[in-house]
Amino acid sequence: MDVNAAVAAAAAIAGLCTGVIAMLAFRWSERDQARPTRSSMRPDINAVLPPGVDTVLSVLRSSAVVLDEGDAVVKASSAAYALGLVRGGKLAVEPMLHMARDTRRDGEIRQVELDLPRRGTGRGEALAVSARVAPLGSRLVLLLVEDLTEARRIEAVRRDFVANVSHELKTPVGAISLLSEAVMDASDDPEAVSRFAGRMQIESTRLINLVQELIDLSRVQNDDPLEDAEPVRVDTLVAEAIDRCRHTASSKQITMAAGGTADLRVWGNRGQLAAALGNLVENAVNYSPARTRVGIAGRRVAVPGGDLIEIAVTDQGIGIPEKDRERIFERFYRVDPARSRATGGTGLGLAIVKHVAASHGGEVAVWSSEGQGSTFTLRLPEAAAPAPAAPVASPVSPTSSASSTSTGSSAPPVAPALTAAPEPHTAPAAIPAPEVLP
Repeated sequence: MDVNAAVAAAAAIAGLCTGVIAMLAFRWSERDQARPTRSSMRPDINAVLPPGVDTVLSVLRSSAVVLDEGDAVVKASSAAYALGLVRGGKLAVEPMLHMARDTRRDGEIRQVELDLPRRGTGRGEALAVSARVAPLGSRLVLLLVEDLTEARRIEAVRRDFVANVSHELKTPVGAISLLSEAVMDASDDPEAVSRFAGRMQIESTRLINLVQELIDLSRVQNDDPLEDAEPVRVDTLVAEAIDRCRHTASSKQITMAAGGTADLRVWGNRGQLAAALGNLVENAVNYSPARTRVGIAGRRVAVPGGDLIEIAVTDQGIGIPEKDRERIFERFYRVDPARSRATGGTGLGLAIVKHVAASHGGEVAVWSSEGQGSTFTLRLPEAAAPAPAAPVASPVSPTSSASSTSTGSSAPPVAPALTAAPEPHTAPAAIPAPEVLP
């Protein structure tokens, strides 16, 4: 009996303690719910964007950032993080933050262009952006940032191009004007008139070449060469390039040798390819000393996705300084302006080569060593060899006819000099440059 009473008393005490603990827990929970939290004091942190805004921001090309009343970031696109606009949940660009506060205060839309430092480059390059701030509802502010860096670069290129064209055209036109006045003043001196007239012919030829290369550059930039693409024999292109420079090479006693181009074909526009290779060979002849040799070598290179044809043009000229090698394909850029004018160069030849190579799905590379010479390598996709013709009654096939025509009519008279292929050697830039014998 005493044992049962003790057990009942213990159970009653345990129940009472459990009830007290439950009551305290309930009161504590009510107190926590009634206590103001950071979210209740700042409901804008968890503010929901107006319907449809999130979808619109996700498809915008501009970087988008939505700020609340406390300047905290509610929504930010991935582009905003990539540009470094948002860091640690805050807008990291102080001028944009001031704009957002002003817009939140008076509701006025604001726009400004800023130059921001690039993240991680360490070169002090500026990132040009256009920022536009507008109110979004009653509490939020929308910031749209457009990257203008590429647009400014293109505008700078266009501006430099116009300035360079104006300068290049002004020089020969001014020279012709002065020479014509000199001819008028020396009308009674036949020797002076002849000398001035010769100079006028030189300047007019330079002007014609400049205008023609401007037209060629515009054409290769705007036209699609693959619309009229066809398989083009590399040996035919080489023969045309050599023939184009034959007179200049003969006057400087420069030997031109070609090899390794038989049975090679590239796919593209024949006229543009001939112009590109002709510019490379012409540069090699113009910048080579007298009594040297210019080599032209071709080969097939196996790469994933299809074979490439490499056409390398090697000279024994003055070479190109390392600091200028990345810029020589820019329009009107000259390593030595005085020498370029002496050789009649316009500064557009290599730019045309670069555009032709790119539009044909290829590229052009350069290896050079000062005092030893340069090698320009044109890489183009290979065209498949034509299928064998069906047997016909005529003993002369179309293939052999075309071959005999190319070797008989367009091949240069010094055919033996073109049969010796230059021996390749290894260039530091991994571009096999054919060696030209002294």
